Amino acid sequence: MNLRHHLLEGHVIPAQPLALDPNRRFSERHQRAITRYYLDAGVGGLAVGVHSTQFEIREPQHGLFKPVLELAARTIDEELAKAPRPFIKISGICGRTEQAICEAELARSLGYQAGLTSLAAFKNDSEDALIAHCRSVAETIPVVGFYLQPAAGGRLLGYSFWRRFSEIPNVVAIKLAPFNRYQSIDVVRAVAESGRDDIALYTGNDDSIVVDLFTPFTFDCSGKRVTRRIVGGLLGHWGVWTRSAVELLNEIKQARTVTTLDAKWLARAIAVTDMNAALFDAANGFRGCIPGILEVLRRGGLVPSLNCLNLHEALSPGQAEELTRVCRAYPELTDHEFVAANRDRWLS
Repeated sequence: MNLRHHLLEGHVIPAQPLALDPNRRFSERHQRAITRYYLDAGVGGLAVGVHSTQFEIREPQHGLFKPVLELAARTIDEELAKAPRPFIKISGICGRTEQAICEAELARSLGYQAGLTSLAAFKNDSEDALIAHCRSVAETIPVVGFYLQPAAGGRLLGYSFWRRFSEIPNVVAIKLAPFNRYQSIDVVRAVAESGRDDIALYTGNDDSIVVDLFTPFTFDCSGKRVTRRIVGGLLGHWGVWTRSAVELLNEIKQARTVTTLDAKWLARAIAVTDMNAALFDAANGFRGCIPGILEVLRRGGLVPSLNCLNLHEALSPGQAEELTRVCRAYPELTDHEFVAANRDRWLS
C-alpha cells in the first residue's frame, strides 16, 4: 500500500475508544468487537492510543498503552487477512521528545504506519522547540500533525508553525481539530503555500465535519491560485455511528463532483453538528466527550460500561437525554440496525 496515496484518497478514520468493564478493567473482548465494527463499517484506517482512547492508558498504574496497541493491530491484521484491502494503522504519539520517540518506535514495531503527534506536553515551549520535536519523531515514523483545540488539552499553533511543519519531509497528513475556522484556515493556507501536495488534510473539527469536507480552500500562492481540500476525517465523532459516517463521506465525494451544491447538505451539516453537540457535551465545555462516545457504544452492546480510567470523567447532567434526542431526530445518521445485526459476531 502506498501510504500517501491512501491518505490522499480520503477515508473515515475513527479514533478508537477504550472498553473497560464495570470494575474498570480492560475488556479485550469488547475492545476487539469495536475494532471489528469499524472494519465491517468500511473505514480506511484506525487511530489508536489517541484522546478517545484516553491518554491515561500511558500511566504506569494502568500500563495499557502497549496492550491496547497490540490488540488493535492484531485484530486488524486478522480481519484484513479474510478480506484484504488498503488500510492505515495510526498510533497516538504523546509526551516530550524522549517519550514520543519511544512510543513511535513501539508503534512502528507493532505495524503502525504513522503517528498522530500531540504537542500537549509543550504548552509553553517555543516554536523552534516544537518543530525540532516533530522532526525527531518524523525520523522514526511518518507523522500526522495534530492541531488539538485548547479545551481538549491542545495549544494555539499559528500559521508560522504549520508553514514550517509542512517542510518536514516525513509529514504525511495533518488532522485539523482546533474547532475554529480562523485556525483551520491557517493550517490549510500554510500547506498550500508550502507547495506540498502530498500532505493529506483530515478534519478533526467534529463540530464542522460536513462543511470541512465540502469546502474548497483557495489561496494566492506566488501569483498562482491553489485549491486544497480536506479529504477525510480522523474523528472521535466517527468512533460511533461509523457505518453511517462511511456512507456520508462517500455521498460527499460524489456530491463534490457537481457544480451546484444541493441545499440539503446545509441541513445535513447542521444535523451532524447537532449530534456532535450531544455526543461531545458541548454545553459543558466537552467534559463528557469520552463518556458520550462510550454511552452510544454501550447502548449498542459494544462496551460493558461508561467507565473511564479518570474517575472524574462521566456523562454530564442531561447528556444522556440529549443523546436520545439526536438519535430519534436523525435515525438515518445512526447505526442501530447495523450494530444489532452484527454485534454477537463481533463479540464472539
